[in-house]
Amino acid sequence: MFITFEGPDGSGKSTQVPLLAEYLRQQGFDVLTTREPGGTRIGDQVRAILMDMENTAMRPNTEILLFLAARAQHVAEIIRPHLEKGGLVLCDRFGDSTLAYQGYGHQVDLGILRQMLRFATGGLQPDLTLLLDVDVETGLQRRRRGGDEWNRLDASELAFHRRVREGYLEMAAAEPQRWRVVDASRPVEVVQSAIRAAVSAALPAPR
Repeated sequence: MFITFEGPDGSGKSTQVPLLAEYLRQQGFDVLTTREPGGTRIGDQVRAILMDMENTAMRPNTEILLFLAARAQHVAEIIRPHLEKGGLVLCDRFGDSTLAYQGYGHQVDLGILRQMLRFATGGLQPDLTLLLDVDVETGLQRRRRGGDEWNRLDASELAFHRRVREGYLEMAAAEPQRWRVVDASRPVEVVQSAIRAAVSAALPAPR
């Protein structure tokens, strides 16, 4: 099963993914955790370019192609092999991030982006997507307080981040069979409990 975590910046994905992974391993699942952009040696090199604060001149179409290049490598090298052997993959961001950030955020045509995503991923779609939802101002305040490095996308204007969040909520409403929206403004343990409940309801019995 392929489970992805999505959400605005500062929604707490990097905190919640390892907590869920530990819980699922205790239940007997073969769990792989990974993230985007990155997840592979090549992908991590692309990530460094994408997040570099020096690259403010990067155009949205350049950004899209770099994200998709990293994702194509990630799917082929890491995600598909683990799924094909019967494992469970937890991924911090996937294709929906491209639709939210480059589609809704940068206002690039969503139809074109979906075609490009199918090419890059070979049509791979998550079985379950958890949207950790938090208002933009709270999320960015968390990012500033946190230990993660403030990156090029974090530094985008507030209106951009608001479009991203609205895009996520729109996608979740359009495909409720795949998405579960979790209020990420609550304490970490409360959010984790909600995530575990959503995932447990969707999972098969461990082998």
